[in-house]
Amino acid sequence: MEREEQARSQEDLALLLELTADYAETSDVEALLHGVTRRLAEKLDIARATLVMLGRSADEGIIVAASDDPTLKDLRIDLSRYPEIREVMRTGKPVVMQEASTHPLLGDVERRAVAARGIHAIAALPLPIRGQVRGVLLLRAAGRRRTFTPREIDFLTTVAHATAVALRNASVLQSVRGQTEAEKTARLAAEEQAASFKPYQLFFAHVSEGVAILDDKACVLSLNPSGAAMLDVDAPDARGRHLHQVTQPVDENVLMELVTTAARGEARSGADVQVCTRTGRRLTLSMSAAPLRDEEAATILSFRDVTDARRLEDELLQTKDFLERLIDSSVDAIIAADLKGRIILFNKGAEALCGYTAQEALGGGLSVHQLYPPGVAKRVMAMIRAPEHGGKGRLSLIREELVHRSGERVPVNMTASIVYEGGREVFSVGIFTDMRARMQLERKLSDVETRLEESEKSAVIVALAGTAAHELNQPLTSVMGYAELLKRKLKEDDFAWKPVDIIYREAERMAEIVRKIGKITRYETKSYMGAQQILDLDKATSHED
Repeated sequence: MEREEQARSQEDLALLLELTADYAETSDVEALLHGVTRRLAEKLDIARATLVMLGRSADEGIIVAASDDPTLKDLRIDLSRYPEIREVMRTGKPVVMQEASTHPLLGDVERRAVAARGIHAIAALPLPIRGQVRGVLLLRAAGRRRTFTPREIDFLTTVAHATAVALRNASVLQSVRGQTEAEKTARLAAEEQAASFKPYQLFFAHVSEGVAILDDKACVLSLNPSGAAMLDVDAPDARGRHLHQVTQPVDENVLMELVTTAARGEARSGADVQVCTRTGRRLTLSMSAAPLRDEEAATILSFRDVTDARRLEDELLQTKDFLERLIDSSVDAIIAADLKGRIILFNKGAEALCGYTAQEALGGGLSVHQLYPPGVAKRVMAMIRAPEHGGKGRLSLIREELVHRSGERVPVNMTASIVYEGGREVFSVGIFTDMRARMQLERKLSDVETRLEESEKSAVIVALAGTAAHELNQPLTSVMGYAELLKRKLKEDDFAWKPVDIIYREAERMAEIVRKIGKITRYETKSYMGAQQILDLDKATSHED
């Protein structure tokens, strides 16, 4: 048993020496890496050995070699689906899962996938370069192979370290992280193309708007200082990066539609794009894109920060909506018209007061002059302009009439003013209160007051009449009594009999008048000597009869 273990160790050492020699001699790194994974798979009798390098982001990996496919290279993978690789990245230590289908590191989805492929064990070994894990050697055992022994893990760890050293010495780290030869060629071409724009750089450097030159893949060739400051990036750092990475748009579709339109040879301007800068600032950029008539079909993209302007527009729009709701909810009619009499504001109160709809009033078919009786509109404007009625440009509360659609004259209380811009009259606005209900109430109150006054007069007359009748009745009775005594003592041929008889008869007439005065219950008058009015005793007492 001990001899068998020594033999295996010698085999491991021999393979390690071969691999080390290959690392030192081979210039074709891609073929070398595939050879390493293939020989490891053959030696360990496993389903697959893969060499994965870490991408630019923590969630991205790049398969640079696989034992079962010599053509597989530079395949980008999502590391969120490979918990074993992420664990190696986190700890910097080998991860071995002997029972992969039940291992707690894997989620339910990964466990089902492992079981479906018949994978029994997984080993992930770190590739440390300059103290950091830059890659992972990933091995999967299936079929007859059930586990990895501790000796095999030690051997694989040594191979992983040797591979990491070889990668560092071969200076291919940048290549396997996305800088393939094809990408290098593209970068060189992009740099050459950027050099052709140097005559314009001085112009771009002094433009207040952001300006970016893009290649046909929407990668940045040049970014002026204003644009770099706006996006919180360094212009050299932005060069060669995709526009999405530089701007980090909230809605990628808007930005890509803009760039795609320019790529088709069409200009597009005034597209608002919300972006998030590297420092976390959220901006609204107004972008314009146009094609550059260049052999690479490059695009010029200009943009300016309209964040404050759009915020102000939103606030103004909210204020406008609030004022419109406030005006529409007013029970008073609010009407505004320009200097030619064309109505520009007609709220719901105006609709109810005048009988026209806002659509009819604002459509241009209705003039503000039609809402007044003839000549009143001009008189009202003259009053607004005069200083005597509340100050120039203002009209204090006055009583006027408006003409309803039906022709009815509607009494209103109104105030009005002229709106100025820079001292120039722009339009006039009036506020009208319907007085019909109030005037009807005033008439009712006036009638009640009149009846109350008549009632009070009648009460006074009745009281006065009763008092007068009472006070006059006693002396009048005395006069009549003495006159009757005198008539009895005198004979008809006496000179005094006739005057006494006249006194007696007039006293009787006065007594009758006093009786009528005592019976007064209402106030009735009659004409007396022209326009003069006196109390009509007959009518005032007729109901008693």
